Parts: sequence; structure tokens; C-alpha cells
Amino acid sequence: PIEALTMAASGEGKDARLETISRSIREIPNWPKEGILFQDITTTLLDPVAFGHCVDILYERYRDKGVTVVAGFEARGLIFGAPLALRLKCAFVPLRKPKKLPGETIGEEYSLEYGTDRIEMHVGHVKASDKVLLVDDLIATGGTMVAGVKLMQVRFQLSPTLSPCSMTLNDHKQVDRSGPKTGKEEGRN
Repeated sequence: PIEALTMAASGEGKDARLETISRSIREIPNWPKEGILFQDITTTLLDPVAFGHCVDILYERYRDKGVTVVAGFEARGLIFGAPLALRLKCAFVPLRKPKKLPGETIGEEYSLEYGTDRIEMHVGHVKASDKVLLVDDLIATGGTMVAGVKLMQVRFQLSPTLSPCSMTLNDHKQVDRSGPKTGKEEGRN
């Protein structure tokens, strides 16, 4: 099920750990609708070796990049981003759906196939001097990642010195999703 873990931008070749990760992903046919082969990563979370490989690969890619904040998108970006921040010994900032955070927030709207949504974060949790790494599990239409990049650029005048990263689930082909892209991906969880 998994062919790439956003390794192309780093110049690394095929990593044997990807096979362990791939075997840990459950495929669910015709969910959430007919014709979709859903790539369920909740089974990866049940396997501490595979889950650890996910975090290790991302850590190895970003450990020498000077990251000061990892910002993880709801929901799976939170799952992968928090342990990555611990490994990088930096702050973790959750990027959540509207009205999920208790304090004062700032946010950015983004387009969906049928409407709009918004990501929010607490005011004061990122500074203009920070080097932020955005984490999500995959990029489907690119809307949430673009909103995250805009939030950091517009609100904090941060330059995009680091590519956003994501774990990309894609059946039967190598895909580089190291930055905002458009196009429909298969189902995810």
C-alpha cells in the first residue's frame, strides 16, 4: 500500500523500513464509498515498530534543519507531529479545526471540494524567529497544507525555508508530496 514517505526531496533511495510500514497499513475496499481503496493507518499505530519507523524516518530527514516548532494538522498530523517534536527536542503546536482550542486563536481558511474549512492555532505559540515544520499524513487536495503555509507566512512573516512534510499513502507509484500539490488521493485514515 505505501510506496513513498516523502523521501524524494531528501535524495534518499528506497528505505527497507518502508516495507514494514507498508505491511502495517490495512486496506479497506469500497470505503468510504464504492471504488475507493482506503488506506487505514490506525493499524500502523498498533505496531510500535512500524509507527516508530514513521517517526524515525521523519526525524532523520529534519534533525539537522534547525526546526524550532513542529506544527501538526488535525488529526493524523497530531499523531505523527507530537513524537517527531519530542525527537527533534522542539515545541509542538497543534493546528486544529475551528472552536477546538480553548484560548485565543488565529487561523486560515481553505477551500474544500464543496465549501470551505479553517485551521486554527493558539495566539503566541509561534514567533517570527521560529523555523516551523508542518506535518500531516498526506496531501489530498493540498488545501490544509496551503492554509498552514499561508498561516505561517502571512501571520508570522516566516519564509518557507523548510518544505512541509507528510506521509504519503499511494498505491503502486512513487509520489513526492514535499510541498503543496493538487489532485485527488485515495482514502485515508
